[in-house]
Amino acid sequence: MRFTDPINFLSHNFIICLVCSKLVIYISMNEKLLQPYNPKEHEEDIYKRWEEEGWFNPEKCIEKGATKADALPFTIVLPPPNVTGVAHAGHAARVTTEDIMIRWKRMQGYRTLWIPGTDHAAIATQSKVEKILKKEENKSRHDLGREEFLKKVEAFAKESHDTIANQIRRLGASLDWSREAYTLDDKRNLGVRTAFKRMYDAGLIYRGHRIVNWDPKGQTVISDDEVVHIENEAKLYTFRYSHDFPIPIATTRPETKVGDTAVAVHPDDERYSEYVGKTYEVDFAGAKLSVKVIAEQSIDKDFGTGALGVTPAHSMTDWEMAERHGIKSVQVINEYAKMTDEAGGIVAGMKVLEAREKIVEWLKENNLLEKEETIANNLSTAERTGATIEPLPKLQWFIDVNKPFTIPHSEIEGIKSGEKTTLKEIMRKAVESGAIKFVPERYSVNYLNWVNNLRDWCISRQLWYGHRIPVWYKGEEIYVGVEAPTGDGWTQDEDTLDTWFSSALWTFSTLGWPEDTEDMRVYHPTDVLETAYEILTLWVSRMVMMAGFHLGTIPYHTVYIAGLVRDGQGRKFSKSLGNGVDPIETIENYGCDSLRMALIVGAPPGADMKLGDEKVKAYKKFSNKLWNIARFVMTETDDLNPHAPIVLSETDTSALSRLNEVIESTTAHLEKFNFHLASEELYHYVWHEFADKYIEESKERLRDDPTSQDSFAEHGVDNRKSAQHTLRAIMNTSLKLLHPFMPFVTEAIWNIMKKEGDKMLIVSSWPSPKE
Repeated sequence: MRFTDPINFLSHNFIICLVCSKLVIYISMNEKLLQPYNPKEHEEDIYKRWEEEGWFNPEKCIEKGATKADALPFTIVLPPPNVTGVAHAGHAARVTTEDIMIRWKRMQGYRTLWIPGTDHAAIATQSKVEKILKKEENKSRHDLGREEFLKKVEAFAKESHDTIANQIRRLGASLDWSREAYTLDDKRNLGVRTAFKRMYDAGLIYRGHRIVNWDPKGQTVISDDEVVHIENEAKLYTFRYSHDFPIPIATTRPETKVGDTAVAVHPDDERYSEYVGKTYEVDFAGAKLSVKVIAEQSIDKDFGTGALGVTPAHSMTDWEMAERHGIKSVQVINEYAKMTDEAGGIVAGMKVLEAREKIVEWLKENNLLEKEETIANNLSTAERTGATIEPLPKLQWFIDVNKPFTIPHSEIEGIKSGEKTTLKEIMRKAVESGAIKFVPERYSVNYLNWVNNLRDWCISRQLWYGHRIPVWYKGEEIYVGVEAPTGDGWTQDEDTLDTWFSSALWTFSTLGWPEDTEDMRVYHPTDVLETAYEILTLWVSRMVMMAGFHLGTIPYHTVYIAGLVRDGQGRKFSKSLGNGVDPIETIENYGCDSLRMALIVGAPPGADMKLGDEKVKAYKKFSNKLWNIARFVMTETDDLNPHAPIVLSETDTSALSRLNEVIESTTAHLEKFNFHLASEELYHYVWHEFADKYIEESKERLRDDPTSQDSFAEHGVDNRKSAQHTLRAIMNTSLKLLHPFMPFVTEAIWNIMKKEGDKMLIVSSWPSPKE
């Protein structure tokens, strides 16, 4: 006899069978399945097994027969998180997306490599340690000196690295930790110095004066991505330099006008055509100005007064305009955001805001102010310090993106080996040719627009932490090299390189470059770069630049652009709102698989997604549902002989046909990077088709009593065995399909259900439709 009531049966841990007139009691299933699913009991142990058995390492997968030796490679490098804190919801989303790709490709038989690493994030890390030092010891980095301060930074970075690495493990990331890299470790340092030397020798790295984003509080240049634009209201002042100056101009920064050397008008503007080419000597707010009227095609004659006061020393646009017209530059603001002596006696030495008020007062007193109005304005501030950015001319190191050079080797379509090209052309051709594709495709337009308007890249920073520039000075001599020069009297450049310089080498420096390694030959170019849209131009494009110059190849084939993770109401996470989601706390409460599903379902490529507790709870219920389904399937198929011939009923043939459709659809979604659609379809199929319909309908056919079945032996079909076979087939396939999304609960069930000798689910074969 058998228990016919599954609920009553599941309250027992045994089956009673009559064999040869004897009562036999035996354990029917793993005891763990009889308890509710508890992620804490499984996740740590399963991850440890994956790692210890070597399934994250492609060579070990080949060695153990899980991957063929001639398998095609599939490579991703993890965008390195900064060593400045802990993993946040955005990190969790990125890790989940990449892990889905890696697990799927591994199951498809690819030689998968996913390389972990962290970024030293120079300005962020140094700023963080400086704040700690000030708070705890009331000291600045200068009080400690460079060597002692760097020891503190490195200790902080090490501790932070260990924290974030452990958190990434908690997210289920199947990274090859044996290849872990750090943007400031010895191997990457060698790569950075080699890259600098090669580009300097090619004439692409130079030292010169140009306008940069200057942080007066941090006392360093910062990159465009470290500038935060804050919307505010500002006063727009329309005035003339003097009563006899013929053209009015408008500005929100009157304090910079003491540095004006030109006024630009459109060449077709008849109002001002008679003044073009003339130079006016004026006394303006205590400064003696020599202002030339120039014709400039870029001026919008219908905006404002149709004229622009040109301040070459304090605007990149004005600097470039002055270079085109041969106009001189006068710096009137210094590195501490104070007015210089060249600003004139009235405002010299004042802070910029004090100088602004003083000059407006002077304009009013001299009846030169024609209009004052309030407008919406974007204020540029430094992300780390909050200081207002000052565009200043500084002597810095730059990469020339427009200078032609001969590329010795090129595999980039449209650029031949040995011909002249530019870094800008490399970045453009790699995408225009289709060699690099964007998901979604619309981001290729953003990329190309930025590349077409690209300026030279300022790569030097006035920081202590980071890759120190490999340049040494002795008197008038300059030495650039991978190693320090021999002999006495040499002093190394005090500046460090922009963090993005080392990050731009990431796809190949992690594979051993500049050495000619086996990893380089097998795994580069990489397959997918998954990243956020806000660093599309600052990282994605520079990786294309560096791979093109140093290797003559592209760095990756596909760029997958992810959106931002927002709270359940669609708001950005912020400290002031207190709406942040801690992924590790969420995992503690609901399990890793629940968080992963919540981050993927409803998150199409390039779109922002909402994440709240209710969404995570819903997928916690799904984990439990999957566990309960497995319990039922194991109970009802415990006596199934998988090797016995089977004739399927029409019902089961139809069910397996539907399963084939799900396999095909899921695979197609994954191939198109529609992870959100694949995960959502699997959720609905497993819960609402497999559990709610098929399992419920199969219960009658699973009973022992054949008289309860309408057609038990019709057409030679054993309905019970047919149903058992189908249950197992759908269960096993569902676990495989769900594994990339929910690796822990699927592996836990698989390890309970699998036959002796079977490998872990992580290296099982991806399902293919059956005939």
